[in-house]
Amino acid sequence: MNAATTSVLVTGGSGFLGGHCIARLLADGYRVRTSLRDPGREAGVRAAIAHAGIDAGARLSFFAADLQRDAGWDEAVAGCDYVLHVASPFPAGVPKHEDELIVPAREGSLRVLRAAREAGVKRVVLTSSFAAIGYGHRERTAPFDETVWSQLSDKVGAYPKSKTLAERAAWDFIEREGEGLELATVNPVGVFGPVLGPDYSTSIALIKRMLDGGLPGCPALYFGTVDARDVADLHLRAMIDPAAKGERFLAVADDFMSVLEIAQTLRRGLGAAARKVPKRQLPDWQVRIAAWFDPAVRQIVPDLGQRKNASNAKAKRVLGWAPRSREEGLIAAAESLLALN
Repeated sequence: MNAATTSVLVTGGSGFLGGHCIARLLADGYRVRTSLRDPGREAGVRAAIAHAGIDAGARLSFFAADLQRDAGWDEAVAGCDYVLHVASPFPAGVPKHEDELIVPAREGSLRVLRAAREAGVKRVVLTSSFAAIGYGHRERTAPFDETVWSQLSDKVGAYPKSKTLAERAAWDFIEREGEGLELATVNPVGVFGPVLGPDYSTSIALIKRMLDGGLPGCPALYFGTVDARDVADLHLRAMIDPAAKGERFLAVADDFMSVLEIAQTLRRGLGAAARKVPKRQLPDWQVRIAAWFDPAVRQIVPDLGQRKNASNAKAKRVLGWAPRSREEGLIAAAESLLALN
């Protein structure tokens, strides 16, 4: 395959992970298209790609398309060999109704898949999430892997529901209506790594709050971390490797960490710049009281004290993936936030 003659559509190019995927594709010589809900954000995307050290030039083109509307998708995907469907809603706050997340995530994925099928695209790589794997289960000691799906109930939040239902809908579409279109999914945990501009992941907002002193202490939460550059690398491997057809791949750097361990990593790696990062763990009762007044805190209460873990063995074994360490991704995120002020 000649990268210079291969076209790839990346949906959601203004997002944190979308930007890293675009930068990596361009670095590897591909011709890249990206969809934007707001065409006015093209300059910001180009600035982010330049910040990553990439001269996009004419190899990057932009198309207006919204996950909640049909218009624009046929044009965006026409002539593309592959699609990385990265775009998906991830709110900083709590939606008034879970369908505000679920409907655009599920219907948006189906819109992209239909357009890809009609355009003769070879393979779509869908950015799913660990949220489609590790929620709604009883506490377990075995690491989660790609064979597991989140069990949806009233106690599971809107975001895990949206990612689970969107991914399941995508696999159902491929089975029933795919007509030869191939699918692979990448299921990242909390995505960190260097920030390329003002748009960054909800995970990195945690680092920002720590650095700003906006977090009085660390709730007893455990989650996985991974560097955005490694998630982009895994997308590319899942895009071109024949062995990735019809497979899910967890993107996690290593064992899960507690929020307190993340804080300790920042304090060790940043020195004086981490002077506002919290040093203590909050007792669960204190978090539960805060949840009475803050809907965002209410979302995390069901996960307090639940130790989880996940395995990256499949991505390593099947695709030869080799992610950076947890510490490197976290420090890179913090240092880039500090550099961008």
